[in-house]
Amino acid sequence: MPVIRHAQCRRSETPAGVMTTLASPTQGGAARAVWRVEATPATSGPLHDFDTEQVWTFLTGTATVELGGETFTIAPGDTVVMPPATPRRVTAGAEEGFTAVVTAAGGATALLPDGTVHGVPPWIA
Repeated sequence: MPVIRHAQCRRSETPAGVMTTLASPTQGGAARAVWRVEATPATSGPLHDFDTEQVWTFLTGTATVELGGETFTIAPGDTVVMPPATPRRVTAGAEEGFTAVVTAAGGATALLPDGTVHGVPPWIA
């Protein structure tokens, strides 16, 4: 399917926010997944990893990104390239959270810090 209408986008809610799948292998047959993250203020996802690179472009708000033992303060317009096999955690700014657009290989697998395979998140499938 070459055109994915806004009404067809898949929404996945977590305690930290909403992920809206814009394209993925199961939504439009794309080889890469593209999704929007709308993070709730002062929340963070768990420390985790992925088996493939992710690229995050922050559109609004602020965040702190822990990536491979370093910590970065993120502002609108910043892009973070997250290599595979690099532990990461993204924490939304306390005032307004953030909105970002993210891309990764379709079917990317999340891993927990102990190496446990968490699986493919629904927004990447």
